[in-house]
Amino acid sequence: MSTQGTMVDTDLQSIQKLKTAFDSIKQQLNRVIVGQDLVIEELLIALFARGHCMLEGVPGLAKTLMISTLARCLSLDFSRIQFTPDLMPADITGTDFIEKNPATGTFELLFRPGPLFSNMVLADEINRTPPRTQAALLEAMQERQVSVGRVRHKLQSPFFVLATQNPIEQEGTYPPPEAQQDRFMFKVYVKYPSFKEEFEIARRTTGVAADDITPVLSGEQIIEIQQLVRKVPVTDHVIHYCLALVRQTRVGEPGVPKFVKDWLSWGAGPRAVQNLVLGGKARALLYGRSHVTTEDVKALAYPVLRHRLLCNFTAASEGVNTDTVVKKILEETPEKEGALTGDERFKKIFAS
Repeated sequence: MSTQGTMVDTDLQSIQKLKTAFDSIKQQLNRVIVGQDLVIEELLIALFARGHCMLEGVPGLAKTLMISTLARCLSLDFSRIQFTPDLMPADITGTDFIEKNPATGTFELLFRPGPLFSNMVLADEINRTPPRTQAALLEAMQERQVSVGRVRHKLQSPFFVLATQNPIEQEGTYPPPEAQQDRFMFKVYVKYPSFKEEFEIARRTTGVAADDITPVLSGEQIIEIQQLVRKVPVTDHVIHYCLALVRQTRVGEPGVPKFVKDWLSWGAGPRAVQNLVLGGKARALLYGRSHVTTEDVKALAYPVLRHRLLCNFTAASEGVNTDTVVKKILEETPEKEGALTGDERFKKIFAS
């Protein structure tokens, strides 16, 4: 069975250090944030895989506090951009301006960086700003640079964008189209807390605040972790499993389940496979393992796929969303190698 990449002894030591750091980060965040352990884990996986995240949740679930606290844990520069309908691209990328040099008396063209020039950027309520400004953010996410005039300005590393969306209000908003959402590695749902968690939130936030955060990792260490993620080996079987999950979402392809044809009008592209593999590698490291399993892929199937599938009218009329589709795909996809490659339906999927 072939694998990608190799791990040496020094890397195995780094894995153990990362596992310890992961536990320390969760411990630090628990001083400020109650619950949301899965959300925190998915944010760290995206960061270590050099991806970006979109968070969706109703107001008041501490999304902004969670992200700013995480930046403090990781010793990263943090900036928050409140996206509004009148926000222009230059407001986030920066702009050129003319300034007189007092020494020479001449005028010089200088660049004033915008809030995108930070390690961790919170794009708050991204769906409230027009597509032109959203596009400027997407260039920064994809190319790790911003273009002002004819000059390209490189962004510092690590660079991590977290965009939030309010699912309640749709009037006067500009929801990012599916093609733009595909640039985000994960779409993470921030859900209501449990009764015990909400009780603890009420107790903590109405008393004397104590939120001293001790930094756990530096920017240089995060870059080293991002390089380590790429070295984690992955078997052909795990890649086949990722391909099986993604290729089943493509309507009209051979071997696609009937419920996919009934409920979806569009499926996920190759970027979904890449993110499942990279996310699986990062998750394996966080759990102290030097190899990826199908369990890692299953755990990340929802945040990777939910914003890359487009449900049709039939699905909407039946109360079906993309998470429902992902759940059924996971249930109908064998995890064991022989069962997957020997299944007649999946033979058609792999042969197409």
